[in-house]
Amino acid sequence: MIGAHARGGRIAWIGLRPERRGEVTSVDRARIGPEGLEGDHGRPGKRAVTLIQAEHLPVIAALAGREATYPLLRRNIAVSGLNLLALRKATIRVGSALLRIEGPCAPCSRMEEALGPGGFNAVRGHGGWCASVVEPAAVAVGDEVRPG
Repeated sequence: MIGAHARGGRIAWIGLRPERRGEVTSVDRARIGPEGLEGDHGRPGKRAVTLIQAEHLPVIAALAGREATYPLLRRNIAVSGLNLLALRKATIRVGSALLRIEGPCAPCSRMEEALGPGGFNAVRGHGGWCASVVEPAAVAVGDEVRPG
């Protein structure tokens, strides 16, 4: 049962953070290099790429009491249609890239700035996942996401 998934997912959004605390830029495509998304300030290793479940945005918005958008949440890739929690410690194909889901991506203190008081707690449990890069490749919005 654990290995069965109803269907694959899709990349719903891609964002780059060129510098720490800088604005997030939405892009239609990006290259995932060995150390993460090229043009992003992220760190190599287990936190090279950050992903968020697209279906969690309405939950975060409801808990924060205001609109939640991908750029506000500061993750790299939003995935829709595939439960990322069910893939912890597994590899996933994101377009042609292969990533390993390493663990949860905790919300940062910026969530209080972005979402207002209580923003940090609104994101807890919904902040997404950190992944390492197994096979670099280019990715684009609309690309398939599936167990690897």
